[in-house]
Amino acid sequence: MGDSTGGHRSRLITADTKITLPFVLLAIVLRIGATRVTESAVLQAGVLLGVGVITPILITELRRR
Repeated sequence: MGDSTGGHRSRLITADTKITLPFVLLAIVLRIGATRVTESAVLQAGVLLGVGVITPILITELRRR
């Protein structure tokens, strides 16, 4: 009984999600670190967007080619 729902649950986590989630967590940690180093909101946002959004998108798109 538990096997049928466990198999279904594992299919909900796609390869894209497995790539994106660690980068989002890393981006959060790096942004916290950036707030301790600089007060520049632009730099903090750049770290957050660059690591948490742009990098996983690039990796995902490159994997599809």
